[in-house]
Amino acid sequence: MQKIYISDLAKYVGQEITIQGWLYNKRSSGKLRFLVLRDGSGYLQCVYFKGNVTPEVFDLCDKIGQESAIEVTGKVKAEPRAVGGYELDATHLNVLHETHDYPITPKDHGIEFLMDNRHLWLRSSRQVAIMKIRHRIVKAIRDFFDNKGFTLMDAPILTPAACEGTSTLFETEYFDLGKAYLTQSGQLYAEAGALALGKVYTFGPTFRAEKSKTRRHLTEFWMVEPEVAFADLNDDMDLAEEFLEYIVQSVLTDRAEELKTLERDTTKLQCVKRPFPRISYDEAVEILKKNGVEFEYGNDLGAADETIVSNQFDRPVMVHRYPSEVKAFYMKRDPENPKLALAVDVLAPEGYGEIIGGSQREDDFDLLLSRIKEHNLPQAAFEWYLDLRRFGSVPHAGFGLGLERTVTWICGLDHLRETIPFPRMIYRNTP
Repeated sequence: MQKIYISDLAKYVGQEITIQGWLYNKRSSGKLRFLVLRDGSGYLQCVYFKGNVTPEVFDLCDKIGQESAIEVTGKVKAEPRAVGGYELDATHLNVLHETHDYPITPKDHGIEFLMDNRHLWLRSSRQVAIMKIRHRIVKAIRDFFDNKGFTLMDAPILTPAACEGTSTLFETEYFDLGKAYLTQSGQLYAEAGALALGKVYTFGPTFRAEKSKTRRHLTEFWMVEPEVAFADLNDDMDLAEEFLEYIVQSVLTDRAEELKTLERDTTKLQCVKRPFPRISYDEAVEILKKNGVEFEYGNDLGAADETIVSNQFDRPVMVHRYPSEVKAFYMKRDPENPKLALAVDVLAPEGYGEIIGGSQREDDFDLLLSRIKEHNLPQAAFEWYLDLRRFGSVPHAGFGLGLERTVTWICGLDHLRETIPFPRMIYRNTP
C-alpha cells in the first residue's frame, strides 16, 4: 500500500485512498459521523454516511475513543470549509489500536496537569503548530548562515570553566580531572573556529543553573552563535538585523496556517524588516526616565525595563554600548570611552525582551588577561583562549540568539515552556 499523508491530498482529489493516523476529534449528526484524523502532517475530516457503510463500521465510529490509531479508506474531495481544505467520503474504518479515557480532552486543563502530561500534550493542534514553527525557525537559521558562507562548528557540551557567570553552572565530576561543567555558551569555541575558518556558527543546547522562575527562563535551551573574524560591533549589528528579518519573514511565508492556529497577530511580525532602530544604553536610560522609571545608571536592563524600551518601536530595537561592569569579561571596551563595552542586545517588540546578545570581542592579549584576573577566573583554564590572542589576533565579533525566546516571540506565547518539546525548569525535569 502506498503511504499517503494528509499534506499530500491535493494530488488525490477524486481518488480512493487509504490513510492512517489518530482520531483527533469526532461528532455525530443524524445519519452522519464525522471523524477528524491527524497524522502529523495535517488534519482530515472523514465523513461516514450511514447508507454508504456497513452497520459495523457505522457503530465503530461511535465506539472508538480519542487518540485511537485508525486506518480510513474513502474518496478525497476538495472542501474549502473543512479543516485542511479537503474531506474524505469514507467507506471503511480499521482500528489499529483502540484507546479510551485519553487524559487530555477538549476541555480546559491546568498548566501543571498539561506539563505532567507533556508527552501527550504535544499532540494538541496548538503544540503541533508551535513545534512546526520551531522547526521552520531552525531551518531558517541554518539556511541563512549556510547561504552566507558560514561553517557550522560544534562546540563541546562539557567544558572546563565558565564563560558567563560562575554562579550559574551545572557541575559534574569528570573522571580523574576534577570538575567539568555543562556549557553556558559555545561562543569561546566559536572564536577559535572563526580564526580558523573566518565565519562560523555553533548551534546546540546550553545550560544555565539560574534560579529563575520567570516566563523567559529555561535551564536547558538551544542557542545559535555566529562568530566572524575581521568584524566590529557595527558589522555584528548588521548581521543580527539581517538574520532576524530573514527568520521572521521565512516563518510568515511558510507557516501561515500554524500562525493562524495560534491566533497570532501577524501584522506585527510583518514590520520586522531592516533597518532596525539602534540606540545607545544612555538613550535607553533616557527613555526609562521619560516613562517615570527610577533607574540607576550603570545597572543592566531588567525585563520590565526592556519592555518599556521596546514598546517605543514597532520592530526589534538594538541597544548598544552598555556599561562594561555589567557585561562579560570577553567584551571589548569602547576605545572612545573605556567605561562602555562594545556590546549589543536586541530586544524583541511586544514585551518579549532580549533575544540576541552580542559584542565585539577583546582581541588584545594583555587586556583580556587582566579581565580574566579581575573576574577571578582560573587563568589555566583559559590558556587556550588566550592563545587566540597570542597567535594571529584580529578584531572579531559575534552574538547568541536564544531559540526558545525567538519561538516565544514569533508565536506570540506567554511562556517559554511551550517552545521546546520537553522543557527543563528549576522546578521540573520530567517527563
